[in-house]
Amino acid sequence: MKSVGIREFRDKASQYLASSEAVAVKRHGKLVGFYIPVAQSEQIEITEALQRLTQTVETAIAESDMNEAALARALDLSQQ
Repeated sequence: MKSVGIREFRDKASQYLASSEAVAVKRHGKLVGFYIPVAQSEQIEITEALQRLTQTVETAIAESDMNEAALARALDLSQQ
């Protein structure tokens, strides 16, 4: 996986979007996100997976005393 600064990613976005390589994006040396290309053949699978995830999150919220923000905090792996 290639690692680039946010300015380089912005300046060369069209190249990265045309590529099949995943890119880690950093700002001031700290990771801020990823660009992960999706093949056309995988789009339906990804859409279905996101729909299942949405349903799972909605069910978790409905069956617990958490709201969306509380669930997000509970799943935040950057916090101890």
